[in-house]
Amino acid sequence: MRTIFAPMTLAGRSAVSAIRLSGPGAGEILAALGGSLPPPRRASLRRLRDAAGETLDRAMVIWMPGPHSYTGEDAAELHLHGGRAVLEAVADSLAAAGAAFAEPGEFSRRAFLNGRLDLLQAEAISDLVEAETAGQRRQALRQLEGGLGLIYADWSERLATILAHQEALIDFPDEDLPPEVEAALLGEIKALREATGQHLATALAGERMREGLVFVVQGPPNAGKSTLVNALAGREVAIVAASPGTTRDVLEVSMVIGEAPVTLIDTAGLRETSDPVEAEGVRRARVKVADADLVLRLIDPLTASASELEIQNPLAVEGAGASLVIGTKSDLAVAAGAIDLAVSARTGDGMAALRERLARIARAMTTSAGPAPLTRQRHRLLVAEAHERLSSALRETAPELRAEDLRGALLAFGGLTGKIGVEQLLDRIFGNFCIGK
Repeated sequence: MRTIFAPMTLAGRSAVSAIRLSGPGAGEILAALGGSLPPPRRASLRRLRDAAGETLDRAMVIWMPGPHSYTGEDAAELHLHGGRAVLEAVADSLAAAGAAFAEPGEFSRRAFLNGRLDLLQAEAISDLVEAETAGQRRQALRQLEGGLGLIYADWSERLATILAHQEALIDFPDEDLPPEVEAALLGEIKALREATGQHLATALAGERMREGLVFVVQGPPNAGKSTLVNALAGREVAIVAASPGTTRDVLEVSMVIGEAPVTLIDTAGLRETSDPVEAEGVRRARVKVADADLVLRLIDPLTASASELEIQNPLAVEGAGASLVIGTKSDLAVAAGAIDLAVSARTGDGMAALRERLARIARAMTTSAGPAPLTRQRHRLLVAEAHERLSSALRETAPELRAEDLRGALLAFGGLTGKIGVEQLLDRIFGNFCIGK
């Protein structure tokens, strides 16, 4: 196993930069640069020198002999002054001493291979590094602390016991075992199937929190879509003009609503038009509406009848997950008909209530019951596979075929944590990590 190193901090000028070193030669290389090995797990000041004896930096170094390190190997951290020249000089010296620059995710991959992390925790580290909101941070921490791993470990143990009992029924068919033995076995399978089904119900909320929500502002021309988007974003994202059809493309802005990441999308006004550019904008708007988690459907009180006709257009809202009907320009008039909120983005009237309503919706869409939700498609597909194999086992009357279904479910559980059949997943999972993780 080669000794690897990589920066743990972003490149560029800063007060401090840090390099991580891990592998069988970490201690020897650290001693060569720093003169001697410091006491384990204690920050020590060292003058780092290259092979010719030139001083590179005065740095704080930490020596962490394995297996009690992040990777489970001998490891070290070098906390340097943050100039680019310092970082490059130390990196060159590490390479000259025999260390190789780490590939993306290689540190976390070694931690997994050395039993310091399961796959779920490794993925949680990636999510934690990428977290941009408090909600994403909390969700990643719950997974890192083993919430999902404990669930799947319990399921694996229960299923292993079920499979052992099923194998016993196959091995001793002539022992005249009481019928309640098989009934109890089927009851255990059913209970586990119900647990996986309930867990699958958390996938939508968990994946939405990790990947973000999409809120689309939709309505006829001049309904105040761009003005509302600018007000919610707190800056000028879209051009606002009195002439209809100003917005002809999809405009996106990222924000945090209810601790969830949200992409707010301004769209072209929905109307029939002979202008090919505007018509393309209308087509794109309808695509975004169909894929949205929430559609903010605007009604212009000054042209209420036209707005209501447009709102009822099934092509405008087909496929949308949820909608909120908003009457705009409340400082000029109040929209007739069934609306959820009346606002004026120009004066601010009703905007606080709208923000609170959006926050409640975002929290509801990204909150799930249970200790830890499913957060990735990989998790969802494996749990769904286990759920289907358990359902098949309940339908199967042949003991040998039922056992095969149970083994398939157990394999899916193992794939979640990395204990069974995951070699083909490693490059894809760890290749998405940043350098130095």
